[in-house]
Amino acid sequence: MADKIVAQMPKSLSKVEFSYCPGCHHGIVHRIIAEVIDELGIASKTIMVAPVGCSVFAYNFFDLDGTVAAHGRAPAVATGMKRSLPDRIIFTYQGDGDLASIGTAEIVHAANRGENITTIFINNAVYGMTGGQMAPTTLLGQKTTTSPYGRDAKANGYPIRMSEMLSTLDGSAYIERTMVTTPQNVIKTKAAIKKAFQVQLKGLGFSMIEVLSTCPTNWGMTPIESMKWLEDNMTKTFPLGVFVDRTKGLM
Repeated sequence: MADKIVAQMPKSLSKVEFSYCPGCHHGIVHRIIAEVIDELGIASKTIMVAPVGCSVFAYNFFDLDGTVAAHGRAPAVATGMKRSLPDRIIFTYQGDGDLASIGTAEIVHAANRGENITTIFINNAVYGMTGGQMAPTTLLGQKTTTSPYGRDAKANGYPIRMSEMLSTLDGSAYIERTMVTTPQNVIKTKAAIKKAFQVQLKGLGFSMIEVLSTCPTNWGMTPIESMKWLEDNMTKTFPLGVFVDRTKGLM
């Protein structure tokens, strides 16, 4: 009986070894995106816009056309690409420091205009690359290098819930928040990301998938501890689910 292939490396990933910290979820999400692109058969016309942050080197890990945008400006770059090359599939891959802080204006207005692009938003509640500082998504009471006593609402404000905020905009076609802490959650995340790309293929407007992620290095935890912390704490502030879906009957 011939051997049966049950899993293999996605063609849309390069053979460059991931440089992410042990326990980081970037690698899992990269593979999911690559699998979706392969399954949809869109690799030859897909362009990625990488951010400033831990995933700035994503262009090394995907075997796709791509570029790097200035800090927070990935949605603006993606907008220009999509408008000039409307037959291409354009996606941005951004962390919370990039998207929810310096890039707030760009993502809000891209969603409000209903730009036909897809955003993958990785939320690990800290600035990962630059030393674990407090981010717009840092939880109340969470300790970081710039909030050593825990985030205080009076001094620092509240965590920004980007999915909830963008879902109020008429241009947002599909927004969902997921996580990848278990095989079941990986499957759900893949389905969400696949749908987000299909929304773009149908020309229905802006789509974003927010993926809750761990940062064991800056959280000061083991990978296993960080997974439990995410499930026990982050999901209370950032509940999972679909926040807007204006695609019903159109796909």
